[in-house]
Amino acid sequence: MPLTAQQPNPPVALVFPGQGAQYPRMAAGLYEHDSTFTFWMDEAFRLLGQDGPRLRREWLAEVPSAQYDDVTVAQPLLYAVNHALGRMVLGWGVRPAAFLGHSVGEFAAATLAGIFGFNDGIRLMRERVVHFADTPPGGMLAVAAGTEDVADLLGEEVHLAAVNAARQLLLAGEREPLDRAARELAGRGVICRRVLARQAFHSPAVDDAVRATLHGFRTVPLRRPDVPFYSAGTGGPLPEKEALDPDFWAWQAARTVYFAPALTALLAAHDCLLLEAGPGDGLSRLARRQPRVTARRSFVQPLVPGDRDDREAVDEVRRRLTLVAAGDRHDRPGHRHSRGD
Repeated sequence: MPLTAQQPNPPVALVFPGQGAQYPRMAAGLYEHDSTFTFWMDEAFRLLGQDGPRLRREWLAEVPSAQYDDVTVAQPLLYAVNHALGRMVLGWGVRPAAFLGHSVGEFAAATLAGIFGFNDGIRLMRERVVHFADTPPGGMLAVAAGTEDVADLLGEEVHLAAVNAARQLLLAGEREPLDRAARELAGRGVICRRVLARQAFHSPAVDDAVRATLHGFRTVPLRRPDVPFYSAGTGGPLPEKEALDPDFWAWQAARTVYFAPALTALLAAHDCLLLEAGPGDGLSRLARRQPRVTARRSFVQPLVPGDRDDREAVDEVRRRLTLVAAGDRHDRPGHRHSRGD
């Protein structure tokens, strides 16, 4: 829901989507239009090294290749686009009341909150895609059901990947077991659909890939977040111990995402505008079901919903947001990492 006259200047919490949110030319209408967004996208492609030009072409293509939903393309592009959109919003003078991200969106949120730098984030993303590309063929399944409805399907082959809402789950697994689960759910009359993913993220199917990345994570300097950080990995506020634990960040890709509990905790602490500062409106649609949103205590706004011109959508959001005083910009989240260090 857009900002209203009754709440002209609420605190703003930034939320960032993960795998499955990608779509062709996501937010690309802002490229070479908004200088901050363009700078950070170009910086991402530079840091991605020899993969940068290929990923840039995939991102800007009207019809990307069949690899677009693979970890090797979707994950680095989602991280880069989420981060660049977040930097753009911070550049308007917005000082977030909180951060929250879903899956790879949590990596972008952690970067913007100052937990680790952008250079390190890109390096970790490059290492991740190398190892995750070798995981068994699999995927993820969005299911309109509660955890009790799928309990009998969970086990060694099918896993609970995410709790996105009271009756909105993600299951993950290798291809054949996930196909069987989908057929069983369809037979029960349960609505389910494939998520745009080729790997079984947030399941033990990627454990070996995580182990291969542990060393890289353990070399990254970690800092306390600059502002309140809500983690879908913990389902609530991120404790300092986890924020500074490289193993927590490495294993995040293999563990269940508790987005709904984390969002509930954020809204219990902050009556705010939830700004989905990433591609699409998937998290916005989930957030609109939250009791504090339906009660109009908090509001929801996607930044680039994907169903309208990117520039028009962003210009409208920017007009609606009240900018903070210029003097506050020097200590806003992300300022100390503005060069990607």
